[in-house]
Amino acid sequence: MKIMNCPLNGPRNISEFTCLGPVHDAVDAQSVGDAAWCHYLFYQENKAGIIREWWRHTPSNYYFIAERHTVTDEIIATYSASELPRIENKS
Repeated sequence: MKIMNCPLNGPRNISEFTCLGPVHDAVDAQSVGDAAWCHYLFYQENKAGIIREWWRHTPSNYYFIAERHTVTDEIIATYSASELPRIENKS
């Protein structure tokens, strides 16, 4: 059984979570052209390595960020979305 640490609820079975996709900067649909908007909606990098993703703990409907290695599927870290600016400033 795979366990993921929820920042709100602690260690839980991975089946309680839903992955919602990678964290990326938002694009304003009103200020970009059609091609840029289409690229934002439908194209993703799909890179190998560690990425940040949005996850949701389904029973509590809690949204948070997880760092996951896409090759090994290892969950490196999980944290509240409010911690993201602090983490990015350290990088």
